Amino acid sequence: MKSKWIWAAAVLLAGWSARAANPELKYVVVVSRHGVRSPTWDAARLQLYSPDPWPDWGVAPGELTPHGRELIGILGDYYREWFTAEALLNRTGCRDASRVFVWADKDQRTLETGRAFAETILPGCGVALHSDAGKQDPIFSGAGAPNAKQALEAVRERLGSDPQRLVAEHREAIDTLQFILTGGKAAPRKLFDQPSGAGAESSGRSVEMSGPFAAGSTLSEVLLLEYANGFRGRDLGFGRLTRENLDRALDLRGVYDEIMRRTPYLARARGSNLLAHVLRSLEQAASGSAVPGALGHPGDALLFLAGHDTNLSNISGMLDLSWRLMGYQPDETPPGGALIFSLWRDSGGHLSVRTKYLAQTLDQMRNAERLSAANPPAFQEIRIPGCAASDAPGCSWADFRQALNKAIDPAFVSVK
Repeated sequence: MKSKWIWAAAVLLAGWSARAANPELKYVVVVSRHGVRSPTWDAARLQLYSPDPWPDWGVAPGELTPHGRELIGILGDYYREWFTAEALLNRTGCRDASRVFVWADKDQRTLETGRAFAETILPGCGVALHSDAGKQDPIFSGAGAPNAKQALEAVRERLGSDPQRLVAEHREAIDTLQFILTGGKAAPRKLFDQPSGAGAESSGRSVEMSGPFAAGSTLSEVLLLEYANGFRGRDLGFGRLTRENLDRALDLRGVYDEIMRRTPYLARARGSNLLAHVLRSLEQAASGSAVPGALGHPGDALLFLAGHDTNLSNISGMLDLSWRLMGYQPDETPPGGALIFSLWRDSGGHLSVRTKYLAQTLDQMRNAERLSAANPPAFQEIRIPGCAASDAPGCSWADFRQALNKAIDPAFVSVK
């Protein structure tokens, strides 16, 4: 009899320990890039860099493609499987539809990304899509105007006193992209036609980069989009693109993003308003009470923000985050990729936040592979600098709030 009581007590203790060791997922914010789109440059501008014809995307410049929409739906299915497994969402029924808040930027590609996610996270449940009523959404585009002189100085400091040194360091990537574009033939414009540097935008309100990194960033991204969209034959990089030379060419985009999107001053100016809304939404979930500037409502389970790669790079620059997913360049932000902030509560009521970067691999996108626990997207857990080191995953709620408040510049925040 005594041994039976000891066994029963051991079972109860093991169950309690398991609950203590497995905190409850309370709320998730997904800051996502839109899905695969067509190039934002029109055909005439693209044609300046290649003597060969570019493929027909079947949609207007910058719009989400049908394949891109399908891929967001695949991600929505995966998120549903993940969040129901964690008991954040119910496996059946539509009672969670009002607890999922989807907010998208104003572009067709972001609106359709948000709509595709809303349709698949809880199929048939009518999850609403929300967006700003104005011409531009300051959550994604930023609030307040950066000081143009300060922005230019910050970029030039990153470029160094001799920007051509940076060109020399990445010459292999430039030559690789030039070969993909032309195959050794002549084109109206070459990547080297402008020297590398930075200057004021035509509006005079901000800064822009010139030279092979500026053009190379866009052109290498177009090639990535061709690969992810499933183009084949001559429509895939003029028949000269391979997975290997694409990776080399994308080195140029990595340099551009690091300088133009992750430089701290530019990142704070463009990203503070978005990050402030993310923090306030998490504060609302943590407290259970309405918080000004939060997106959604107290009691929500999930916030999905359909934005841009710029938004992800800005946040990573503000918080000094870094990741390297298999098959990608460091800190790359492919279509559908997302920074995920998840709020957890342990058995003692203590809150913590875990940060993850997640994206489909390029071949998962290209082949429209179904995702599951057995075939997940690529992901990496990220620790936010400023969070106390510990064996536990994530960051304590107090440390997380402090780190984000320190990164956010109030001069670029507009909370309604």
